Amino acid sequence: MLKNLMTLARPALFALAPEKAHRLTIEILKQGFFPRQQGTDDERLNQTLWGLNFPNPLGMAAGFDKNAEVPDVLLQMGFGFCEIGTVTPKPQAGNPTPRVFRLIEDRAIINRLGFNNEGHKAVLARLLARPHHGINGIIGVNIGANKQTKDKTADYVAGLTAFYQVADYFTINISSPNTPGLRDLQSPQALENLLAQLMTTRATLAQQQPDQRTVPILIKLAPDIPANDLPEIIATLRQHHVDGIIVSNTTLSRDGLSEDHNARQTGGLSGRPLFLRSTAMLGEIYRLTEGQIPLIGVGGIDSAKAAIAKIEAGATLLQLYTGLIYEGPGLIDEIKRGLITMMQHNGLTSLSQATGRQAVTWAAKWSKMN
Repeated sequence: MLKNLMTLARPALFALAPEKAHRLTIEILKQGFFPRQQGTDDERLNQTLWGLNFPNPLGMAAGFDKNAEVPDVLLQMGFGFCEIGTVTPKPQAGNPTPRVFRLIEDRAIINRLGFNNEGHKAVLARLLARPHHGINGIIGVNIGANKQTKDKTADYVAGLTAFYQVADYFTINISSPNTPGLRDLQSPQALENLLAQLMTTRATLAQQQPDQRTVPILIKLAPDIPANDLPEIIATLRQHHVDGIIVSNTTLSRDGLSEDHNARQTGGLSGRPLFLRSTAMLGEIYRLTEGQIPLIGVGGIDSAKAAIAKIEAGATLLQLYTGLIYEGPGLIDEIKRGLITMMQHNGLTSLSQATGRQAVTWAAKWSKMN
């Protein structure tokens, strides 16, 4: 019933400016008005990665719950995991408004938010206050650097240190297009320095934990990385034994968009137009990593068909956001049902059997794009 009501509420939300609609959605969820998952997930959707049990492969991507206001609500809605953030050491307001734009015909969003968030202290306090902390599902913490910071690596080290006791995994966001200079950290030399410091810090923090827990570190990449640079970047990630790669962040490209005045807005593009490039990149990274590093597929997932394509291109886990804006919360169940149907049709007993089986085909598309 609530699922249908939330879908029917979409026209009202779309009558509001995007950021106001987002804020209203968060407040509605905080008041307890959301569709709850009925029953438990089919065990064929379960996967264990990094010592964590994911009941299903669907996660809420970073950007929706920047300040950890509703992570448990999202888990109750049926997500297998939730990623909060991006969080920076100091609170920051982000870029001037308006800074989020709908491209309805393209089922897309352009944003130039600029890491608006409440900062480490406020977000950590909220995570520590969660009921039954550490029991109610998997929560990743996406960390970033403040806009005015000169030493951005130090900000990532600070994020790792601040949230180590509460994060199930970390995402290092070096691929947002909306913080000047941030994507420079994807260059091999800068990435080498960043990873060296993060891994040293993690080793020290792990030794300080009662259980000496090593929290996984994932790197989120941009889909706009030049093809010639990608092999060296992946080699650097492998050399430093990163635990996972998220493919991908938003794009600066405007290829294939319909005529819309909002298409001229600056910022990162997400949603359906990102699907082809991000999935082709996923296939290429699966090839470059030889399937040895778990990949999270993001970008343009707005149907079960799109979700299956991501897994076949090389994804072990998936993340949604823009697709939910256009399709509503029913998309969660739709994708899970579609995955089970695909497995039954192909005689598979686990999702891992489908991961990467079309990676070569997708990697070839990446080669043609570049």
